[in-house]
Order: sequence, then structure tokens, then C-alpha cells
Amino acid sequence: MDRNLALEMVRVTEAAALSSARWMGIGNPSAAEQAAIDAMRRAFDGVSFTGSIVIGEGERDKAPTLYIGEVLGHGSGPEVDVAVDAVESGVIVAEGRPNAISIIAVADKGSLLQVPDVYMEKIAVGPKAAGAIDITAPPEKNLRAIAEAMKCYVEDLTVVILERPRHAELVRQVREVGARIKLIQDGDVSAAIATAFEGTGVDVLMGIGGAREGVLAAAALQCLGGDMQARLKPRTEEEAERALRMGIRDLNRVFGIGDLVADGERDIMFAATGATDGDLLKGVRFFGGGARTHSLVMRSKSATVRFIESTHRFDRKPVY
Repeated sequence: MDRNLALEMVRVTEAAALSSARWMGIGNPSAAEQAAIDAMRRAFDGVSFTGSIVIGEGERDKAPTLYIGEVLGHGSGPEVDVAVDAVESGVIVAEGRPNAISIIAVADKGSLLQVPDVYMEKIAVGPKAAGAIDITAPPEKNLRAIAEAMKCYVEDLTVVILERPRHAELVRQVREVGARIKLIQDGDVSAAIATAFEGTGVDVLMGIGGAREGVLAAAALQCLGGDMQARLKPRTEEEAERALRMGIRDLNRVFGIGDLVADGERDIMFAATGATDGDLLKGVRFFGGGARTHSLVMRSKSATVRFIESTHRFDRKPVY
């Protein structure tokens, strides 16, 4: 790919974040998510490319738009794979909580692992700790290796974990070794990306979350030089069958970051816009007649990382 599609994709994530943010604190997660999906779908129509969704909002019979297999764009320009999360998540927006973001990853064909919408165990770190993680090892061993790589004490590390009953033992083990913990209710893509930036107060992501969110996080970390390992955690036989239908034969397989999102000669582009304030991005700020957005745009080929603050005038360009 010669064209930096990420700079065009950020317009799409901006549209999704702007539309979803209108529902902040209203208490309607479905409306917040649907607003983002609808805005993102319409914004994609203005991009000259042929994008096939491999990570989407659902399967064709379960999602009105942005379903797996849908083809986006004008039908001209480069052919790429696309992973989207119109807003992570509608619940965060509806409750006015932090770290809701709209996300798109674009990559050369065949670069993104297709995964079903099931659970995935993950461990993610930034560039300083790349190569130091082993998802098959206990938390203590990982945290000591990460601290050594980052040249700090284990007690200096902050580990982000989704606040779920399934993580009670993980939380106990992390506390036992002395690391600090930040519990979040949703939004582990944002948390995984934050590990790669100094000043976010996030060093490690651990625990079980969504599989499609894992691929999106891996795309961002590939652009940033971070590291990630993962393995699927289907809860039912039906979920296991869905993984098998997508070509994942070994349900116990450990996926490295290069398995989730291929790098090397392939080009990966990533764009995200904050819907609500978070560790990494500021949320949408509305004012009379417009709004401001804060976005992150990255490309693996050039290792370029951009933070973009945009002002939108609704009398010139209405929100989708």
C-alpha cells in the first residue's frame, strides 16, 4: 500500500465518536453503539478503497451494518482487510465512563487473524517489555520479567484488569507479587494501547476479554513496537465450533502478536478517536455549533504516530 489510509480512516472514527458521544450519560448503550455504527458505515462510503471486514460488529445475520464479510468503500483503490469497533463500548458511553473509543485497523490482505466473537485471554505490554511476556507462565513470573525489562521494581508496575468475577484469582496473584492494579469495567483495547505510551499510568494489560478487541489491540501495538500474547477461551461448544469454522483448529494455541496481526513486509494502519475522556485520548467536546475531537493515527511501515486534535463546524459539515 502506497497510500496512508489511516489519515482517511481517522475521518471515519471521528464521525463514529461524534455520533456516539451525543448519547454520553443518557443510559442507552444500544443507541450509543448504533449511532457509532451508522455514522461509521456512512463515512466509509466516502473513502476510495475496497475494504473487506474481517473483524466487525457481528456476523451478517446479527448486525445491520459493519458485519464480517461486508465490503466497504467505492470499490476502487487498494484492496485491504479491515477491523472495526464502532465504539468500545456503548455501555461506557451510556454511563459516561472513561475510555470509550472508536477504532479502525486496516492492513494488507491476509494480515489480520479472523476470530469469532468469543473470549480471549491476553497479556499486552509496551516496547520496553517486548519479548518479556509468556502467557503460559504465572502472573508473578511475567511481572518480574516485565519489571526487569523496564528497569523498575515490580511495585512500580500498574496492571490493568477488567473488573469481572472471573479475574478474582488473577487479581489476588497480582496483589501478592506487589504490583499496582487498575480495575476497569470495559475498554481493554484502549488499555492495551496505553501500555505503549509513557505517562498513561498503564504498564501491563492482563486478563480475559473479547477476541476481536484483541486483534484490534494487536494492530495498534504492532505500529508501536509493543508486544502481546493471547489464547482463545470459548465458553461453550457452540463458541468452540465457531472458532473451528474460522480455521482455528487448535483452541489451546498461544497466539503471538505476529499471529494476530502479521507485520514484516505488510502494512498496518490504525486510527482511533476518543468518545469519552480516557488514559490515552480525550473525549468529544461539544460547543455551540461544533465539537472538538482527539484522535490517534499510526502506520507500521513508517512507524509514524500522530495525535490529531480536530475542530468540527456543524454548519459546514453536519455530524453523521
